Formats: sequence, structure tokens, C-alpha cells
Amino acid sequence: MSVPNESSTANVSRSIWAACLPAALVGLASLLLWEAAVRYWQLPRILLPSPVEVARAAWDERDALWRGSLITGAAALFGLLLAVFAGTLVAILFSQSRWLRTAFYPYVIFLQTVPIVAIAPLLITWSGYRFRTVILVVAIISLFPIVSNVTAGLMSIDRNLLDLHRLYGAGRWQVLRGLRIPTAIGYLVLGLRISGGLAVIGAIVGEFFVGNGTSYDGLGTLMTGWQARQRTDALMAAVGASTILGVAMFALINGLSGRWLRRWIPATH
Repeated sequence: MSVPNESSTANVSRSIWAACLPAALVGLASLLLWEAAVRYWQLPRILLPSPVEVARAAWDERDALWRGSLITGAAALFGLLLAVFAGTLVAILFSQSRWLRTAFYPYVIFLQTVPIVAIAPLLITWSGYRFRTVILVVAIISLFPIVSNVTAGLMSIDRNLLDLHRLYGAGRWQVLRGLRIPTAIGYLVLGLRISGGLAVIGAIVGEFFVGNGTSYDGLGTLMTGWQARQRTDALMAAVGASTILGVAMFALINGLSGRWLRRWIPATH
């Protein structure tokens, strides 16, 4: 087993710094401009608190933000998993039947075009002010990228390989298992990268509604409560926490796909 030498380790460290330093500098410059603007125009705290005030509010409310991030993250993750299961199943059915694809694909698009804020009240009526309702909102908003990308992957197989499978007498299930599904895995990862961010958005939107009827403590509920109390500093801290949660979801998807699905993902993905 080869052991990386000091030179290769140093090269990796330099690459990481080269990738992160520009973004860090832009973020630091933005914070300094934000602080300068608040001080120069003497903006009221309720309108735009300074970065220092937002950081202080985040520290004061760290327990609530941590608990809210866990709840929102769990809803986003479970809803995304439900969307992957349902979306992959639908995509497989679409790939096996032109009639099903033609008849039902417009209704999948319908879920993408109808605003989620219009669906959420109906889901609450049907499912109640419960955690499962937030999961359903997440699944609905995350479903279309999964169905669209996986269907495209299942249908974009090499025709020569398909003819070869048929030449050797492969049945429909064998073609699906041995050719279509491996080809579609890379497309599934692309759909997950899109749906990962949408899942966090869907969870927060769902919590805007679910939190009105219970003591639900997700980030969306915290945002609604702090906005009603005109605590702009805490509200912006919650926005920052939701942004970090979205980045963490994206990193989780990239990490898992790179570790477990690398052999099926082309370099272009």
C-alpha cells in the first residue's frame, strides 16, 4: 500500500486553499461592506442589523437554531428520499411504456408548475399540522428533477448495446437491470444535486404553514415567529442557518455519490 508523501500532501493543501481563498475573500469583503453601510447610513436595527448583531443573535439563539436545523434537515432528507423512491419508480415505468410516458408526464410537470404555497394548505387540510406534512411538501417540490433526469438516463442508452442485449436474447427486465439502470445512475445524481437544494426550500416553506398550528420548531417556524416579533437579527441568523443547511445537503449528496456511485458516473457529471 502506497503512502502519500509530503509533496503530494502539500499539493493537495495548496489546491484546497486555491479553491477556497477567492470565495473567502469575497465573503469577507461583503461583510465589511455590509458593516460599513449600516454604520454610514445609521440604518435602524429592525431594517438591517449589522453582521456583528446578527452573529450575536445567532449565538444567543444557538440552541433554537441548532434544534431547528436538525428538524428542518430531517424533513428535507426524508422528503428527498421519498422523492427519489417515487421518482425512480415513475421513471422506470415511463421508460418501459411510451403510452404511460405520454399520458402521465404532463402531470409530473404540473407538480413543478403549481406554486408550492398553493399546495401546502391543502396538504395541511388532508394530513394535519404534522412533521409528515412537511415531508410531503419536500417530496412534491423535489420530485420533478428526479423523474426528469432519471427518465432521460433510462432512455439515453447506447442503441448498439441495446441491439447486442437483444441479440443475446435479453428480456425487458435484463435490459433494464444490466443496461438502463447503470446508465441512469449518473442522471440520478444530477437530479439529486438539484433536488437537494429544493428539499431545504420545501421544508422551510412547509414549516411556514405547519408551524402556525403547533409548537413545531423548524427553521421556517422560527423565521415566522422572529419576523412577527420584528427580530430582524435573529431572522437573518435563521436565514444563514438555512443556507448552511442547503450547502450541507449538497455536500452530502456529492460525498455519497462520489464514494458509492463513482464507477457509474461519467467524468462529465
